[in-house]
Amino acid sequence: MSAESATGGAGPQKGPKPKLFYGWYIVATVFVIQTVSCGLIFYNLSIVLKAFVAENGFSVTAVSTATSSFFLAGGVFGLAVGWAMDRYDPRIIMTFGAFCSAIALAFAGHVTELWQLYGFYILFGMGNAAVAVIPGTTIVARWFNRDRSRAIAYASTGLSLGGIIFTPISVTLIQGIGLGHAAYWMAMMLVVGTVPIAWAFLKPDPASMGLAPDGDAITLGADGRALAPDGVSFQDAIRSRFFIMFTMAYVFSMMAQVGSLAHQFRLVASRSGDDHVAALAVSIMAAASIAGRLVGGSVLSRVSSKRYLLGVFVLQAISFFLFSMAEGVTALLIVSVMFGATVGNLQMMQPLIMAEAFGLKAYARILSLAQMITTCANAAGPALIGYAYEQTGGYQTAYLIIGIASVIGIGCLSVTGPVRELIDKRVS
Repeated sequence: MSAESATGGAGPQKGPKPKLFYGWYIVATVFVIQTVSCGLIFYNLSIVLKAFVAENGFSVTAVSTATSSFFLAGGVFGLAVGWAMDRYDPRIIMTFGAFCSAIALAFAGHVTELWQLYGFYILFGMGNAAVAVIPGTTIVARWFNRDRSRAIAYASTGLSLGGIIFTPISVTLIQGIGLGHAAYWMAMMLVVGTVPIAWAFLKPDPASMGLAPDGDAITLGADGRALAPDGVSFQDAIRSRFFIMFTMAYVFSMMAQVGSLAHQFRLVASRSGDDHVAALAVSIMAAASIAGRLVGGSVLSRVSSKRYLLGVFVLQAISFFLFSMAEGVTALLIVSVMFGATVGNLQMMQPLIMAEAFGLKAYARILSLAQMITTCANAAGPALIGYAYEQTGGYQTAYLIIGIASVIGIGCLSVTGPVRELIDKRVS
């Protein structure tokens, strides 16, 4: 029986199209969840680090080393999250992640031994993997095809906004009542700000509501059911030249980015002699990150994703080379804006291009593997800059090194081949 006869010869099944496609409610929900979760997990790392040293008696070296386990645990556990996203309701996974991180956060004030410190960061990293980027991006990607770039851009803006909103809240709480009591409030905010909204508004995919991506009419297969998501298998994807070289491009570029994020405050403070200028530079960078992500979501409707990402990579490399030389306050702030414009775009483009390159058939697993590899490399970024700083007595050589790392990333991206090569071969 043909697809046409299965639908009574009418082709795609049409129903009343809502004024606002429910996918945009999904975007808004993921935006809120990522704002709260990233604000209280990722952006809390440096705040909790300082509190562990000041209140719990750990050395800076011990806490800095333990922080790497956050990235490693999140990367490895992300593989399990990707596997689970294809099999279970995403709301269950995100609820687990929220409670996992909240439990770790609630006990932060009671961490007194080194093994407890590592346990805190491992549990914190696992929760972050299950509540933030992988599940949120996967859900949004399922709801959109044509508008995917805009949808992911808007949803992922919460990643940056979370730092702007919750960083001062966390600092104020810890300074006012200490880490032990503040941790309970932060844990409660994390759960209340993510779990209820996830269960109230999130839906796994448009088919669960009788809809199709972008609000289009549903096309039924010969068996009378909605067609399964198109794409390539996990095995074919991870063996492809595109996956290997694209992931390597992100290894070098994100290692450089995370390293710069960890040291930007100290760089600006040491060259300007003013912590307030350094704080302003970080705030400007975060604002530029949000603006860059929103601009990118609009520009991508007119420019190929790979060409756009190449431009972002080039801008990041230039900003690192300029950071190595910038001295005056004005120069440091201008370069901070340039760097910030690349931060949000790099975070947004990896999941977006993965969906474009490999489709949605095994998207969560493919993305989780790529992010595990990238995340493990991220952990080396701050250490690389710190080592170069100590060896040379300044940041000039350190930023030249990560500038070169960004150039290597540009080279890797340039040889990936066509973005949709595997899908196009499959269709032909």
